[in-house]
Amino acid sequence: MKSGNAILSSFGTTIFEVMSRLSEEHGAINLGQGFPDDRGPADVLEAASKALLEGWNQYPSMMGTPDLRQALAAHGKRFYDLDIDWKTEVMVTSGATEALTACLLGLINPGDEVVLFQPMYDSYLPIVRLAGGVPRFVSLKAPDWSFTRDDLEAVFSPKTKLVLINDPLNPAAKVFSRAELELIAEFVQRFDALAVCDEVYEHIVFDGRRHIPLMTLPGMRDRCLKIGSAGKTFSLTGWKVGYVTAAPHLLQPVAKAHQYITFTTAPNLQTAVAYGLGKEDAYFTGLASGLQAKRDRLAEGLRAVGFDVLPSAGTYFVVADVSPFGFDGDDQDFCRKLTAEAGVTAIPVSAFFVQDAPRSCIRFCFSKKDEILDAAVERLKAHFARG
Repeated sequence: MKSGNAILSSFGTTIFEVMSRLSEEHGAINLGQGFPDDRGPADVLEAASKALLEGWNQYPSMMGTPDLRQALAAHGKRFYDLDIDWKTEVMVTSGATEALTACLLGLINPGDEVVLFQPMYDSYLPIVRLAGGVPRFVSLKAPDWSFTRDDLEAVFSPKTKLVLINDPLNPAAKVFSRAELELIAEFVQRFDALAVCDEVYEHIVFDGRRHIPLMTLPGMRDRCLKIGSAGKTFSLTGWKVGYVTAAPHLLQPVAKAHQYITFTTAPNLQTAVAYGLGKEDAYFTGLASGLQAKRDRLAEGLRAVGFDVLPSAGTYFVVADVSPFGFDGDDQDFCRKLTAEAGVTAIPVSAFFVQDAPRSCIRFCFSKKDEILDAAVERLKAHFARG
């Protein structure tokens, strides 16, 4: 019997599925996979419901409905002072992962080199390899997940086609500084490369920070593809509505990939997202402040248990170093033990690395109800009190 695709088969089951199954087996509180447990904004849900019952339910435009594309152009101007042509520079996709897939398949030729920052979201590497790209890794260093000019010098070359940057960075809760973005922009321009920017957590940044799209830096407007997600912005991850903003010469090859992947996205959800993007400023600031409070709640609890909690500048996540416990094993062993014996599930950060992985960092998701976070902390306290 002939086998399946060798590239995808080589990756096995994702760490999220592995840990979620283990969590279910032991009745654990799952703080591994990143999704909120509330219903999302009621008015956005109502807009989707009304559009489903009263609106168009046949194929919308491949590029997305005009109302959503116009709303995305207005969003870019409102938050980042970007002038965007909604007709030629915006495309709607079935989730940000589909947007990412279309960007990478549409832009990479076999043999092109792609710069990736680790820790990285788990779908990046399989898609790069499916496209025939050759990955080059920059290993970010805890506790602040920093990198240096020398790190970039080691991976950029005339063969570099693009850099993939996740900002805010999912696995490590990092928000790139302007100085870091300027350094990346310098290398992208120096090597005549492109930048695919996964910015799905753009509205979830903390402590007074502001998200800075790489696209807004000098010389980067025509080199960047900016990916966003309604799932993260409206806490509706099951909707799978993503979008790409890019100059026409970049968006065209991406659209050609998109037309053969999903082609289009549910029109009632597009209508609701268009409505949501026009919500008042208080919604967007409230999203960040509400999640910041949850971050602080869980981080304080983890510190009380004995974890060394690393900075969390954005996203749904906080990373903790387990070294203070003197555990005889790595982060994956620790997460399995924590699930089975303490009844709390986290994700080992080493799962987001290909090489040079730290072995004592685990990631918790705090986008849950306060009572769930408190219950998880109480379980951890009880477990470690028993020794």
